[in-house]
Amino acid sequence: MQKSEAAYISTLKQPISTGIPGLDDILCGGIPPGGVVILEGEPGTGKTTIGMQFLVEGAIKHNEPGIYITFEELPEQIYDDMERFGWNLKELERRNLLRVICIEPEILLEQMLEPNGLFEHMIKEIGCKRVVMDSISLFRLLSSEQEARTNVYTIRNIMRKHALTSFFIREYSEVEGMNIPFENYICDGIIRLSLKPLMEKYRKRTIEVLKMRGTRILEGEHTYKFIEDGVYIIPSLSMAEDKILVQETEVLSTGIDSLDDLLMGGIPKGSVFMIDTNSKANYRYLLSSIYAQRIKDDDCTVTMMSGNTTLDMFADTIDLFGVSLRQAADEGKAHFIEHYKRAVDSGLEKALIRVDDVENDEYANTLNEKLSPIFECEELCDKRWFIYYDLNTIISERGKDFVVKYFSEEISLWRALGITVMAHCNFSEIGTETASFLERTCNGVIRTWVDGNYQYLQVTKSPSGRVSAPHIVANISETPFVRLV
Repeated sequence: MQKSEAAYISTLKQPISTGIPGLDDILCGGIPPGGVVILEGEPGTGKTTIGMQFLVEGAIKHNEPGIYITFEELPEQIYDDMERFGWNLKELERRNLLRVICIEPEILLEQMLEPNGLFEHMIKEIGCKRVVMDSISLFRLLSSEQEARTNVYTIRNIMRKHALTSFFIREYSEVEGMNIPFENYICDGIIRLSLKPLMEKYRKRTIEVLKMRGTRILEGEHTYKFIEDGVYIIPSLSMAEDKILVQETEVLSTGIDSLDDLLMGGIPKGSVFMIDTNSKANYRYLLSSIYAQRIKDDDCTVTMMSGNTTLDMFADTIDLFGVSLRQAADEGKAHFIEHYKRAVDSGLEKALIRVDDVENDEYANTLNEKLSPIFECEELCDKRWFIYYDLNTIISERGKDFVVKYFSEEISLWRALGITVMAHCNFSEIGTETASFLERTCNGVIRTWVDGNYQYLQVTKSPSGRVSAPHIVANISETPFVRLV
């Protein structure tokens, strides 16, 4: 009795590396073992190249022999075409790591169904693990749709029976895309290759994983190029990494697992991050979680209070995360910069640094005079320090020009001391020039905004160079009260 599809998927173990640079990243590791994947695209998108690269890389790097089945091209033509990438297919065949076979679809199906037939003989002869079939579109041309569906379904089951991880190449056009072909329902995954306009005069090639059972995927279209040794895929939402910060092994958790995942583990110690919010976004629990986690991890903190949140309100919010701000203040591990003449709980008054009467030209000196003894305290000198800035407050009270000058100077100082900084600002309200300056100053930017009925969050800059797709901010009942979906 055949296993059900769910039972089959449950048996999958470590993913099979495609060996194609960038594709394993998009597939979050690779293709589930034994998966049958449609590789579809227009002429000229590189379906044959990607299919053969999948086999060559598997043979050379993972000792997983493969079979390339073609219904239309002669092997000699394929040998010549692939040689430009440095792939000596004949040598791989001599080593029993590859077979390139040209055969008619009807004969192939006949041999696959025959016990100990040609197909099964080849599999056993080389210990085959991977198969590429080019192209299954021919089954549609040679038979009715019902017959084609039955044939492709049969071939898929035979691939699964022999635990062969397979690419089924299929011709695709945008016109056909109006109707979903039956192959897409039968197979485990769909990878689509496309040609798109680029800057009016040019064309770019994109790859998108539309479906892949048994693994997560990085959604969206990703650009790929033909280079000297095959296809090279550049996953979207990626930039150059900050190698100095990335090499820093210590990262600070945000207290939100899903956000830590987007940040490749958390916020690198000594980095500067900015949270950009629009006027509708509720960032209260996001920031509170990050701050509360610093207290939980026994870090020392300095917080610039917001104009719309009193210190007592902030302490009550942090209490929701199981952290006592008052205890941290009593131990000298929590300090607060206050721009407003507001009454404060007596348990927190001693931790306040009031700057409401300080003029702009004295602001930096005043703060440094008050903070230096705190940073240099012998009991706390070996602690990690975390600073939170509400830049909206400084802009409101002291102006954008002051922020541009002051923030860059302070950031240089904090970086030199290895202090981690999280700042908050609404870029849309401060103008493009100031926002661009602040973004350049930071190592990372987390943007959160409301669009319609949902709040979204996206990492738009990070030391790792990875930028996330937008995630919905979902409310949950337990700490940290938010989850990114």
